[in-house]
Amino acid sequence: MVGAVSTARPRVGVLALQGAFREHRRCLEACGAEVVEVRVPAELDGIAGLVIPGGESTTIGKLLLEWKIMEPLRERALAGMPIWGTCAGMILLCKTIADSEQPRLGLLDATVRRNAFGRQRESFEADLSLAPCGPAFAASPFRAVFIRAPLIERVETGVSVLARAYKPGEEEGEGRIVMARQGGLLATSFHPELTGDLRVHQYFLDMVAERQGQPS
Repeated sequence: MVGAVSTARPRVGVLALQGAFREHRRCLEACGAEVVEVRVPAELDGIAGLVIPGGESTTIGKLLLEWKIMEPLRERALAGMPIWGTCAGMILLCKTIADSEQPRLGLLDATVRRNAFGRQRESFEADLSLAPCGPAFAASPFRAVFIRAPLIERVETGVSVLARAYKPGEEEGEGRIVMARQGGLLATSFHPELTGDLRVHQYFLDMVAERQGQPS
């Protein structure tokens, strides 16, 4: 697998209500993290960060309410705990979901559109430049997997765009936003857990280490 492995061993959670949580767990453990599968509020105790996986955003949102974890999770995020949402997780992080009133955490100052790249049969892979994420991404692009992927249509002040997907002929800065960060919130419309490249998982663990004041 590609990506530097940290010597720190942060304790992080993966929301395990639905979706690709096992794949994220494997990647985080390969980076050296201790991983907890989170399904109930008590399992948030003692973790330093959380990944919300891809899956069905409407289902995950309803389960967050049903299992009474929505508000405890929101409170921890507002207190500074890093959260990374991939695909459905990105949808749940955003404050505004175009044409939808579905339950969401509503933390990231951005507008997201569901299934913006098409349905399952229109899934695809693309090389992305993630250079804004740091030196680990400078040498080679990240091969990203998009499955019924959302995209961010608009970001507000304070949200950093980290990656765009480009159509042929588009100029720099014109591509669709597929990765963004606001403080301790990280959002990707693609699925790093489905590749052998650990760099985005390590990037998130570095965010967690920064929050803890530890060397990464």
